[in-house]
Amino acid sequence: MLYYLAISLTIISNIIYHVTQKLIPPKANPFLVLTSTYLTAAFLSLLLSLVFRGEAKFVFEFSKLNWAGFALGIAIFGLELGFLLAYRVGWKISTAALFSNAAVSLFLIPIGILFFGEKLTYVKVLGVILCLIGLWLLG
Repeated sequence: MLYYLAISLTIISNIIYHVTQKLIPPKANPFLVLTSTYLTAAFLSLLLSLVFRGEAKFVFEFSKLNWAGFALGIAIFGLELGFLLAYRVGWKISTAALFSNAAVSLFLIPIGILFFGEKLTYVKVLGVILCLIGLWLLG
C-alpha cells in the first residue's frame, strides 16, 4: 500500500509543481518566489517532524543528518530555478518535464550501475533507446 501511496504522492505533487511553476507571474522575482516556496516547505517539514517524532526526540533527530540533506537542498534550489526560468523563456509545460526527466533517467543509469550495484538488462537497454528516440523527437 505504501509502495503505491508514495509514488502517487510523487505524481500528484509533480503535476501541482509544474502547473504552479507555469502560473508564477513572469515579473515576480525568482528568488523571492523560491524564498516563499522554501518557507512554506520548511514550515510544513518542521510541523510534520514535530507531529510524527515528538518534541523530545527533535534534537536527537538532527544528529542523524549528514551532508546529503544539505546537498539535496542545493539540488532542489537548482531544479526549482531551472524550471522557473525554462518556463519563462518559452518551454512548454507539456514537454519541459518530459524532456528533463528522460534526460535525467539516461544520466542516472550509469550512476545506478557504478555506485549502487544496479543491473542493466535488455529491457532497460530498450528503455534507454526509446528515451533517446523520445528526446530526439522532442528536440
